[in-house]
Amino acid sequence: MDNEEQIIVPASEQTVKPSGLFFNWFAANIGIMGIVYGALIVSYHLSFFQASLASLAGAFSFLIVGWVASIGKKTGITTFKMSRAAYGIQGNKIPNAIAWVNMVGWLAVNVVTGTLLLVSMFSVLHIKSSGLSTTVALIIFAVCVLLSGLVQEDTLQKVQTWISYIFGILTIFIMIFFVTETNWHQVLTMPSGNWISGFLPAVSIVAAGSGISWSMAAADWGAYVTPKASNRAVFWSTTLGGAIPLFVLMFAGVLLSSVEPTLGTSANPIDVMYHALPSWLGVVYFLVAAGGLVPQCIVSLRSARINLKTIGIRVSQKTSLAFHGIIVILIPIYILFVSENFLTNFQLFLGFLGICLAAWVAIFLCDSVFNRENGRAYDVNILKSGSKNQVNWRGVSSWIIAVIIGFLFTNNAVWTGPFAKGIFKNNSLGVFLSGILAIIVFWVINSIGREKSNHE
Repeated sequence: MDNEEQIIVPASEQTVKPSGLFFNWFAANIGIMGIVYGALIVSYHLSFFQASLASLAGAFSFLIVGWVASIGKKTGITTFKMSRAAYGIQGNKIPNAIAWVNMVGWLAVNVVTGTLLLVSMFSVLHIKSSGLSTTVALIIFAVCVLLSGLVQEDTLQKVQTWISYIFGILTIFIMIFFVTETNWHQVLTMPSGNWISGFLPAVSIVAAGSGISWSMAAADWGAYVTPKASNRAVFWSTTLGGAIPLFVLMFAGVLLSSVEPTLGTSANPIDVMYHALPSWLGVVYFLVAAGGLVPQCIVSLRSARINLKTIGIRVSQKTSLAFHGIIVILIPIYILFVSENFLTNFQLFLGFLGICLAAWVAIFLCDSVFNRENGRAYDVNILKSGSKNQVNWRGVSSWIIAVIIGFLFTNNAVWTGPFAKGIFKNNSLGVFLSGILAIIVFWVINSIGREKSNHE
């Protein structure tokens, strides 16, 4: 049996302990984008209490990741192989394609962020921000990513782990600095925002970029956990490993927004963040942050190639690197030199991703609960490429309906849905709507399908 047809992870490879899961997810979520999320939350005109609560709720979108990881542990099957049950072998190419967009999109976000980090640090050398300095920073960061691609993956993981620890320690110092600099009277007397059109969209945009986005990789780690581990330990190790660092970083972003009110509305929040810190601390913090982004870029590049393969597009490593390299350079060029607005494009990406992935993970979990005894009854035979389960129209049709309606109730800089009015206007509530509708539609279609099967 070839590797593609090996559905269950071999028992010899199921060796990861729940504590290992915790540190893996902790390291993966220590990064400067967490502070940007905090700034995004404040941009919804929320009070300090509301912003803190939104940070906590957004961080605990990792409950979804924990749930998917625990299913992966029960079955010993990775995410997209399990997803074949709900969508079918061919139908599963839809979430595979979305996963590819997810990987390439985050790769582009990391390249843009790394470039902006370097541009901000250039000020130490008295180099002003300009088209030339941005071009030089983009070239430097892109070269670092490409050269790092020659390093073995184990080495990259070790480097990323150490950078994560250093970044976490530095974040503690920065939190102390923000606490001492914050005008607490001003912060605590900030007026409250709207709970429906302000608080919920803030939570949804964070969930889209964290728990909902990460759910696609959750069982890929859960499937390698030792069978002796309890499902509860896997669930909470995954959930807290991702939620804790994300909440701390978002809370730091909320505090920083009180020191620098323009952080949540600036086209370049990275530069605002840099100038809010003492110069020596800003340089060290941003240098570590930029270094931490490089291994993430390499992992995304490799994962993007794997996703192309699962869709049916087989290319060599060199072709994949060239293809994705061109895309990842063109997107930052547009954001940095044409649009010149990082935050708006980032929100556009999260909104699109959130609607598509919220529907996907909702259907994945519903199928697991309604049809697979919450992960205890996956039939390996229907997950194999040659099975009769080529397109599961219950899952596929539910996903299409939920996503279309989600976009109909969404408006942004490039798209205006006809029903994006009232509480749905100018926010990301379409993400939650897509997920809720996916649950309802799948439950109805699945119930009808099971009723028909019982009468046959």
